[in-house]
Amino acid sequence: MKKILIVDDEPTILMALEYAFKKQNYEVFIARDGSEAIEIVKNKIPDIVLLDIMMPKVDGYQTLKDIKENENLKNIKVVFLTAKSKKADIEKGFSLGVDNYFTKPFSIKKIISEINILINES
Repeated sequence: MKKILIVDDEPTILMALEYAFKKQNYEVFIARDGSEAIEIVKNKIPDIVLLDIMMPKVDGYQTLKDIKENENLKNIKVVFLTAKSKKADIEKGFSLGVDNYFTKPFSIKKIISEINILINES
């Protein structure tokens, strides 16, 4: 079973994405901030992390850095899902090693499709 970690501080987004990915036969893990996300990533080793940028405690940029700098975790695919839509934000995400970048508001169908493609490539 494919494993996904969804990281967002917005409960309605978490619930909608969790429901959608469970329907696609994913094992879904949820985190509400970056520090929680890192703990889950280390313990569950998901195939992919769907990550917000603006969160309390540890933001998405730092969470991405922590994943990519860890030898055991660096091959996990990471996708940003964020309200930050400026070109500079998107470029920063890719320069830090994000695998894809979606902006809010978003299409759940499109995200699922893109994530399935990413997972099947690895």
